[in-house]
Amino acid sequence: MNDTSLPVLLAFASLILGMLATAIFVYIVLPRRRRAKEKAAAAAPMALKPSPIEPAQAPETPPTPKQTKKVTQHSLFVIFSQPDDTTDERLTEWLRSKNARFDAIKKVFLIDGQQASNPITVANAFPPGEMPDLLRGESHEPIRGVSLLVKPPLRKRRNQQMHVYVELAKEMNETFSGDMLDADRKPASESTYAQIIG
Repeated sequence: MNDTSLPVLLAFASLILGMLATAIFVYIVLPRRRRAKEKAAAAAPMALKPSPIEPAQAPETPPTPKQTKKVTQHSLFVIFSQPDDTTDERLTEWLRSKNARFDAIKKVFLIDGQQASNPITVANAFPPGEMPDLLRGESHEPIRGVSLLVKPPLRKRRNQQMHVYVELAKEMNETFSGDMLDADRKPASESTYAQIIG
């Protein structure tokens, strides 16, 4: 081997190793970043979307059965018949009994239920949809109603949370003697609950 062939051989070897490192980066690192971005993009619209909707608004068109199957979030509203300080106290006790935790950023309460990764959200039913931290005695106007929100499961066999969601909604409706409304602001019925459970 002469003196010039060794540097050429080393340069060729470093070029091959560089190409190998690039291939590993493309096949391993980039898909992980892409999945992380997709998860963040899927979570971002839910965080930006205002959860509560004023019950007085009428829907523009009724959803077709196909749209109902592809719901991104189930919504039930409990509108209190006589909102006052006593209602707020009962709501505070109800939230405590369900081990609800307050999300200070979104200003809603979260109840873990059967799946802590997909908690049930309790928000104010009236705009701006923010709840005061009732568990810490934050002062506020009497709450006139709440909305219960939950994302449907990706697989039917994981719908335990939907059963918990429906039971919480029924319990809240009985406790507060209010009007239970579905996502279209129509009175909720057993068929509404059956549709949520799937």
